[in-house]
Amino acid sequence: MENVSYTYSKNSPFEFRALDNADLVLEKGKITCVIGTTGSGKSTMIQLTNGLLISETGRTKIGDYQIPAGIKKIPNVKKLRKEIGLVFQFPEYQLFRDTVEKDISFGPINMGGNKENAIKSVPELLKLVELPADYLTRSPFELSGGQKRRVAIAGIIAMDGNTLVLDEPTGGLDPKGEEDFMRLFKKLNKEKNKRIIMVTHNMDQVLKIADQVVVMHEGKLIDKGTPFEIFSNRQLLEKIEIEPPKLFRLMYLLKDKGIDLLGQEIRTVEEFAVAFKNRK
Repeated sequence: MENVSYTYSKNSPFEFRALDNADLVLEKGKITCVIGTTGSGKSTMIQLTNGLLISETGRTKIGDYQIPAGIKKIPNVKKLRKEIGLVFQFPEYQLFRDTVEKDISFGPINMGGNKENAIKSVPELLKLVELPADYLTRSPFELSGGQKRRVAIAGIIAMDGNTLVLDEPTGGLDPKGEEDFMRLFKKLNKEKNKRIIMVTHNMDQVLKIADQVVVMHEGKLIDKGTPFEIFSNRQLLEKIEIEPPKLFRLMYLLKDKGIDLLGQEIRTVEEFAVAFKNRK
């Protein structure tokens, strides 16, 4: 994204500048988490990635595909939507066909793909999202909330784009469901080399999964770095009013006691224990 801006309800009493001249490169093959408080511009930014919103300034570039500011109609939009799959906060609301098989294969077929091949690929996609093969003929509306979400995500993956954009993908799930989806996204990144862009308010998830973190505040991109760099910056987190992950809260307390583990690449309790032992 080069110098992109976006304003809601322009020239009205409700005018709100959600994104202000942001520049950002989201790298291939990486998991990038976008953080910031409500209204900081996170969701606006990710909707620019696949043309749901069009910027007022600058341009968005996806590979060789460009979306210049102010364009009225995106040319060859199917190519763009195939490249980037956008998963909304409650993707289960996107389900509409009468069987799981039809729902997952709908995207590739609708984009002009071979119908037989699209249907053949569904069992493998079910396996990827950890659902049993006999779900093929079931109605998606009979499934639990977490299972519906898996089906919806399988439908996005079926498009076989290089990028998966996720807006609060674990909203409303229990801790076990959250853990399952984090494992799935990591698997898609490591085994399928998908670029993952994820907006989330859960800093523990960010610490576990992110290669890089983008920090948004009042419509501006104010920092970018590894999760260890971002969460070690106490002043930054206070400025954007974000609570650090639990492990970093502990490390802040330890630093106040003279034991400084900040800046080290610590994602898990086990890694913390090793670092703490070595420091002692």
